Amino acid sequence: MTASWRFSTLADRHRAMGSNLEDWGGMGTAWSYDKDQTEEYMAIRTNAGFMDVSGLHKVHLVGPHASHVIDRATTRNVEKIKPGRSSYATMLNDEGKFIDDCVIYRMGPNSWMVVHGTGGGHEQLTMAAMGRDVDVRFDDNLHDISLQGPKAVDFLEEQGVPGIRDQVYFSHQHTMLFDKPVTISRTGYTGERGYEIFCRGQDAPHIWDQLVEKGAPKGIIPTRFTTLDLLRAESYLLFFPYDNSEMYPFENEKGGDTLWELGLDFTVSPGKTGFRGAEEHYRLKGKERFKIYGVKLEGKEPAAEGAPLMKDGKQVGVVTIGMYSPLNDWNVGIARMPVDCAVDGTPMSVKNDSGEIKCVAHSMPFHDPDKKRRTAKG
Repeated sequence: MTASWRFSTLADRHRAMGSNLEDWGGMGTAWSYDKDQTEEYMAIRTNAGFMDVSGLHKVHLVGPHASHVIDRATTRNVEKIKPGRSSYATMLNDEGKFIDDCVIYRMGPNSWMVVHGTGGGHEQLTMAAMGRDVDVRFDDNLHDISLQGPKAVDFLEEQGVPGIRDQVYFSHQHTMLFDKPVTISRTGYTGERGYEIFCRGQDAPHIWDQLVEKGAPKGIIPTRFTTLDLLRAESYLLFFPYDNSEMYPFENEKGGDTLWELGLDFTVSPGKTGFRGAEEHYRLKGKERFKIYGVKLEGKEPAAEGAPLMKDGKQVGVVTIGMYSPLNDWNVGIARMPVDCAVDGTPMSVKNDSGEIKCVAHSMPFHDPDKKRRTAKG
């Protein structure tokens, strides 16, 4: 494990399952277990599984100017978020380029929590808070166990979580689980109906152990963090910086992608101005240098991470993540490609070490394109 400065209280559980705890965002995270990853993928797609995503950064903003700070730092009109609800948003720099994504939770009238990954989210919020009447606090005691899959709601209902079946997508409630105080959010990163269980670090081992014990008879199992790569590839969920120009830089250009290029322009509330990078964001519409788009490959050998995307014998792009699904019997991936190639059916190929594999451009998401599973009611 590389040097970490943040520590999950679940580290011993991950080590016992064979993880070396690779670094992610400064926290040792379970990238691998001593078991079949396909089993974990299948559990989340057909039943339920849970993972430790405590490496996410949790930032509390409290005070009369809290909403103004988040409004400046993110692309969403935050005053439309009601207490008990949340919204997915992005953050830009002065050049109108993506630097992070996040989920904004409204905890009360002047109380918010912003959860982001490994980008510049915390710095963005801190910068926007200068001179404002707001407290900004990074909370590394708050752990996050993500319980995902179509049977997750049944399991939580059996544990006595009140109203869990009626909890709608992107809402949260403060409640008790296994006799511990938690906030349960109906969010996730799998393309399935799922929940994130926010809890105190000292309570996380107890909650994890109860999930293991009570989930096992139902086929609900712990899963490694990198199983998300299989799930996100077919659900069109981007992962900074692994799908971005920070990882695959343009020649003679510094890193940074526009929301138009990433397909994340929907995260800008209609008509919103005044957020950092807003003017450049709107100016760059129609000036895309590439597009994030899907590819569907022949056969069962998935595209390697970073595999060249070829057309007419020349490299035109790169596959950022690929996967083969035994459940859906498809071989798919997320790619960075020229705008004129990002049309369904465009023939190309992927250059793996084993040779070239024919593919075609394909719109995303592949799995549940109407997003009915993650938003299901009842």
